[in-house]
Amino acid sequence: MIQASIPNAVIHTKANVFFDGKCISHAITLSDGTKKSVGVVLASSLTFKTDAAEVMECVYGECTYKLAGSNEWLKSVAGERFSVPAVSSFEIKVADQYHYICHFG
Repeated sequence: MIQASIPNAVIHTKANVFFDGKCISHAITLSDGTKKSVGVVLASSLTFKTDAAEVMECVYGECTYKLAGSNEWLKSVAGERFSVPAVSSFEIKVADQYHYICHFG
């Protein structure tokens, strides 16, 4: 099921803008201290580095992605998730738009 809202959350209204505006996100802190971000990646090919482990949840659109150390491109569509290890990276290709929730930890 696609998550349409996040209850009991504080939304940090200043946007995080990356890659010359190709990725824009907002940080969220839940009442229990859990941190997430919600955002969109516009048409592009980008490489993201991770500090903490991340789960990328697609809520609209689609992308293809490749985890560090892999040669395999995989597809992610609305309702699907993929995990990225801490202190790693992933490449992402978006043809139109990829709306996501990033779960940290």
